[in-house]
Amino acid sequence: MKPCRRTETRELDEIDIRILNCLQKHGELSNVEISERVHLSAAQCSRRIRELQRKGVISGYSAQLNREHLGLGVLAFVNVTFDKAQYRRLEELHKVMHSLPEVLECHAVTGDYDYLLKVVAPDLEAYGAFLNGKLIQAPGVVSVRSAVALDVVKSTTALPIEAKSR
Repeated sequence: MKPCRRTETRELDEIDIRILNCLQKHGELSNVEISERVHLSAAQCSRRIRELQRKGVISGYSAQLNREHLGLGVLAFVNVTFDKAQYRRLEELHKVMHSLPEVLECHAVTGDYDYLLKVVAPDLEAYGAFLNGKLIQAPGVVSVRSAVALDVVKSTTALPIEAKSR
């Protein structure tokens, strides 16, 4: 993902906010359907969406898949600590994280650990094989601490955006 210019929400008007909220909740809608929901002509809606893409506010589109229906029953959050000498080779570490399909997200964090990973696997046996055969073997990994999710109480990709009062 390439970095984008930060766009303040105050640069977005109420119609932009309505378009973004509609896209976040109903990304499968056509431009005409979105324009009807935000009370704007299809041409103006399309122009605004293109401009939001150009500004980097909209960074892409994807379908949200149900991991359990696809046989990925284990969801885990993994804290990873790297050898401090490895920090000179962060690019290499980042390539390793990108090469692991089980890793859905990898965040550099503050605190006791260096990275927080969101990982999926078919079952606990496969998760153990991932930890022992891939993650722990990655260059510079000193420690790994996992928390397996027992239930998902809330999961969303929708960001909380709203129009600013003027």
